[in-house]
Amino acid sequence: MVNVLVTGGAGFIGSNFITYAIDAHPDWQITTLDKLTYAGRLENLRDVMDHPRHRFVRGDVADSSVAAPLVAESELVIHFAAETHVDRSIQDAGSFIQTDVYGTFVLLNAARSAPQLQRFVQISTDEVYGTIPTGASTEHDELRPRNPYAASKAGADRLAYSYWATYDVPVVITRASNNYGPRQFPEKLIPLFITNALDNRPVPLYGDGEHVRDWIHVLDHCRALDLLTTQGTPGEVYNIGGGNEMANTAITNQILDLVGRPTSLIQHVPDRPGHDRRYRLDTTKLRALGWTPKHDFMDGLRAVVEWYRDNDSWWRPIKDEDQEFRSYYEKQYGGTG
Repeated sequence: MVNVLVTGGAGFIGSNFITYAIDAHPDWQITTLDKLTYAGRLENLRDVMDHPRHRFVRGDVADSSVAAPLVAESELVIHFAAETHVDRSIQDAGSFIQTDVYGTFVLLNAARSAPQLQRFVQISTDEVYGTIPTGASTEHDELRPRNPYAASKAGADRLAYSYWATYDVPVVITRASNNYGPRQFPEKLIPLFITNALDNRPVPLYGDGEHVRDWIHVLDHCRALDLLTTQGTPGEVYNIGGGNEMANTAITNQILDLVGRPTSLIQHVPDRPGHDRRYRLDTTKLRALGWTPKHDFMDGLRAVVEWYRDNDSWWRPIKDEDQEFRSYYEKQYGGTG
């Protein structure tokens, strides 16, 4: 059996990766390490929680007494654990530095002496490149993060690279574009706008709404990560993008159309500080390994709308009953909800 450690596995992308990997790899024994902060939910692992090839450990990646022994027994480490929401990083950057940078340091330090380790996959983001007025970011472009979240991920990204260059830790770094799919915490654009629209609440669109993002279905992201656990070259960076470049206004209109709500629900709110205008990734390097995205964007978005429509018991307690979420939402968007 291959011992695999997945950090942040109770979150959105991590839980989708674990569910995918349990089916794809009958020879993988997966350990999930998750602190279960606000966006990490055991419900996300419901389908695998009692699986004989999965175990769950509640703990902080920044706590070496918990994390280091798990790294030591692993052949693969897939490091998702991070604070991820730009808006929250603008409100309070401290937890982002602690988890995203220091937590990565703890894992990498343990990886230095992990005898069986074959790959340490560091999950980074396209946001480390900063705004891209034209063209597409390649893996060799300068990193210019413009918000605390992006800066924390850039710091972890380069720290991981340094552990390959200095200590020969078999690090592979990935930088993905915006993910969408089921079980995404409803603070992010697509699930927030879907769930608001389902309840006939305004959808708060920043500024003029013309900020552009590239969207990738979470399962296409998972397939890319799976490939890179064996085909990724240590010390290298791989961009992972879906090729679905779209302005926020356009995706908002598509969501409202799929939910069956009028565009009058769109409520423009003041733009956030340091809001990057556009991201786009060049994925030539990853595609050369044989990967291509499989999900058509509109088909995928339609399926995600139906998932939130059919699973309101998953998201409604967060939005209607969680006081922390309500406080965050009010602070971020004022009276729009």
